[in-house]
Amino acid sequence: MTEITRVPIKPVSEGSLTKLWLGIAIAILLGAGLAWAAMPSGPRGLEVETLVEGEGPMVQVGDVAFVRYKGKIADTGEVFDESRDIPLPVQGLFPEGTPFPVDEGATIDGFFNGLQQMQKGGEYELYIPSDQAYGSEPPPGAPIPPDADLIFEIEVVDFMSKDTFDRNLQILQQQMQQGMGAPPPAQDAPGAAPGN
Repeated sequence: MTEITRVPIKPVSEGSLTKLWLGIAIAILLGAGLAWAAMPSGPRGLEVETLVEGEGPMVQVGDVAFVRYKGKIADTGEVFDESRDIPLPVQGLFPEGTPFPVDEGATIDGFFNGLQQMQKGGEYELYIPSDQAYGSEPPPGAPIPPDADLIFEIEVVDFMSKDTFDRNLQILQQQMQQGMGAPPPAQDAPGAAPGN
């Protein structure tokens, strides 16, 4: 018969066994931590991602922001709205872009709150969860499904106070009336008494 030489196994010292169990416990905790970090954190809130840094102060409540934007449904990427520059005949009074009053109730909550985190010249991506958009009741006839999260690509061209906007609008209206040749005041018929 062939005999196999046996190799004696050294006994494990107490300190080594403790280190082994400690290493296993650390590996388990590390794995659990990584698994927890990879889990979705629940519903997303309003998010403003800066694509191009703006400058100066932030847009504030009571301002009129001039923006270019594109609104998309977050799940599908389908564009449901896009701004169009409003051609104004007088340069220097209004910047390019679509004027948006930054007042509560003037637009959806997410857009209102997001604009207040933006600066002139900045470009942003704004994620709006459905509860800050149209919720379960989008406007009738809109291509937005109920409970849809929205994404807006926004460029803030400029902004001004509501008072400045109103003053510039009056100037524009006066210039348009003068340029269009407002009708002369009504004249009395010959021989009639004034005011009759």
